[in-house]
Amino acid sequence: MSLATPDLATENTFDYIITGAGCAGLSLVQHMIKSGGFTGKKILLIDKDAKTKNDRTWCFWEQQPGLFEAIVKKQWKQLWFRSHGFSKKLAIAPYAYKLIRGIDFYTYCLNEISRQPNITFLTASVDEIFSTAARGTGVVADGKTYRANLIFNSILFQKPILKLKEYWLLQHFKGWFIETATPQFDEQVGTLMDFRTAQDKGATFFYVLPFSPTQALVEYTLFSKELLPDDVYETALNAYVTQTLNIPVYDVTEKEFGVIPMSNYSFPTGENNIVNIGTAGGHTKASSGYTFTFIQKSSAAIVESLLRNSLTFSKPHGSKRFHFYDSVLLYILHNNTLRGADIFTDFFKHNKPQQVLKFLDNETSVPEEVQLISSLPTMPFLKAALKQVAPFG
Repeated sequence: MSLATPDLATENTFDYIITGAGCAGLSLVQHMIKSGGFTGKKILLIDKDAKTKNDRTWCFWEQQPGLFEAIVKKQWKQLWFRSHGFSKKLAIAPYAYKLIRGIDFYTYCLNEISRQPNITFLTASVDEIFSTAARGTGVVADGKTYRANLIFNSILFQKPILKLKEYWLLQHFKGWFIETATPQFDEQVGTLMDFRTAQDKGATFFYVLPFSPTQALVEYTLFSKELLPDDVYETALNAYVTQTLNIPVYDVTEKEFGVIPMSNYSFPTGENNIVNIGTAGGHTKASSGYTFTFIQKSSAAIVESLLRNSLTFSKPHGSKRFHFYDSVLLYILHNNTLRGADIFTDFFKHNKPQQVLKFLDNETSVPEEVQLISSLPTMPFLKAALKQVAPFG
């Protein structure tokens, strides 16, 4: 793919257009800025939203300070895992489990962008993205055409048509930021997963991330095929806070809701001069929904590739192998062969938490993976694995 600089004589022509100013789009821009290698490039970032609301939270784990360390609201090196029959406080060092609020991420990135004279942020709805021999490469946003040499697209316009042995679940969650009048939380210890709730709607758990003795994010999360009515999330959250956490009186200061697709669908990397990134590019971990770390890895690889004047970047190490593992687990969850609560309980009960986190980051070796997988029920996983390799499923 040629990366020759286009004619920048017209106002609406750019070197790069990035569609979507979510985690993927803004992360890619930040990696570009940090590299120092794009000051001579004209970049357009387009999103329909001005990004002034705290609409989501990103959680991830790292061993070292990362690119966005300055806006990490809180981090924990101890995490509870809880389920019926097994509870353990996990010491995860050298990892730290980190939380970034959406509004902090948007504000930080847009402030950085505002200091770059070569980068433009446009608030507009993307109507069309095209790259053909006849039309060239460009974007139509609010009826106006913008052209570029390359487009990085993070917008997933619709659910794809699935093929045989491809599954599509939703990770959907509602969170309450709560505040109490008296100390109720140990701010040094978070709760990664608490499965002590009904499992009839799919893999269902809560997590609790305390910011202080009186403030915490409490999130109700499900892996299932369908969303729930809003009142069901609300009722479940209230029951967990009052009955499980034993906090009868509290104030809800903020709420958030989100949906992340969990699928082994082979998301296209793009076509012609369009490169898909984020969930649209398959950078969401199919079996867990974690996305932030994979987006950072992908963004770094893209920037390194662009600086080499090519687009020969690769996905995170071992992606084909881990795609297979994700497909096996999605098959089990999709068909309810085993309960998700039991699978994650076995993972954390029989393995070091660092190994589980490393596995979820697609960074383990084959011997490490054999040890992890051997801690799970053999027959259901063997049958699911055979389903993935059989010609007709």
